[in-house]
Amino acid sequence: MNYQETLEDIKETFGIVPGFMKALPEDALMHDWPLWKKYSMMDSAIPKKYRELIGLAVAANIKCPYCVAMHTDMAMGHGATKEEMTEMYYLASLTSRWSAMIHAQNYPMEQFNEERRQMGEYMSKKMR
Repeated sequence: MNYQETLEDIKETFGIVPGFMKALPEDALMHDWPLWKKYSMMDSAIPKKYRELIGLAVAANIKCPYCVAMHTDMAMGHGATKEEMTEMYYLASLTSRWSAMIHAQNYPMEQFNEERRQMGEYMSKKMR
């Protein structure tokens, strides 16, 4: 797909070609657009709604207002419920918060990995 075809495909998908896309170098947009479209708009191994909830959790942690706005709209557009959104808000903070606490302790990675393995084995047995 050449640059003009890429622009036409974006317009067919969104109704416009956003300025932030036009601002990219032509070769970058031609490379990135098919991947964006595939992983945001088309079917893949992870259902669309969950991909957008993951994107929103990441966006919240990197504190990107652009990404938060886009992934919120797209998650809701793919059917995310209010309950799913509120749970995701908590889960996004949970990972970030525990990461900060463990890093602040300078917790030994070897010990963490051993404990993580033990917890996984215990939980697997318990769930059987």
